[in-house]
Order: sequence, then C-alpha cells, then structure tokens
Amino acid sequence: MLLSTTPTLEGGRIIRYNGIVTGEVILGANIFRDFFASIRDIVGGRAGSYETVLRDARNTAFQEMMSEAQRLGANAIVGIDLDYETLGKSMLMVSASGTAVTVEMALGQPAPSPAGFGGSVPPWGQR
Repeated sequence: MLLSTTPTLEGGRIIRYNGIVTGEVILGANIFRDFFASIRDIVGGRAGSYETVLRDARNTAFQEMMSEAQRLGANAIVGIDLDYETLGKSMLMVSASGTAVTVEMALGQPAPSPAGFGGSVPPWGQR
C-alpha cells in the first residue's frame, strides 16, 4: 500500500476515491507512570522508552488505517495527517487519517501492492 502526505502520487493517476480512512490509538495513564519510572533511559535529552511507545502507537494507527483502506479496495492512501492529542490529564491519543484511493501507475512504474507497504517505504518502526 502506498502512503503519502501529499494529495497525489508521482507517476500515478488516481482513478477512484474510496473514502476517508482513520486509525486511532489511545494510551492510558500507565504509560506516563512507566515513562517517569524509566527516566534513567534519558540520553542526550531523549526518553527512549517513551519514544518507543509513541512509535508503536503510531504504527498501530497506520496499520488500522491501511486495513480500512484495503477493505474499501484501495491500493494507496493520500493526504495523510498524523495528530497527537492529550485527553484529560493522563491520556494521549495518536490519530492518523487520509483518503483511500485506487491508483493506476504510469508505464514503467511498479504497481502498489494491495496489502502492506509498497515502494521504498519500510514498515514503520524499522530504519
């Protein structure tokens, strides 16, 4: 599945708009307790354990969004927006949204796969 924050895909033509897709993850209070308990992980001003939890939440939100897009018959998601919001004093929500589309690639361009990550985009969390 091709993913893009832009409204179009280079080398491709959108032939159908399948609908808006979203993925949300809410982290509870225990994550903040874990964060403060693992303060010793801070190196160079970064909290590695907290970053890992946020990365995992973002990955889950993207996976939910892609599953919904695949269910709608899409092979790409464009116009992706990623938001982080606090809910109350101890909850954090990670939300991803975009437009599920069916893309036809130009000659010589690889077609997006119907599931998973396509092109040169690695699965989230891998570098």
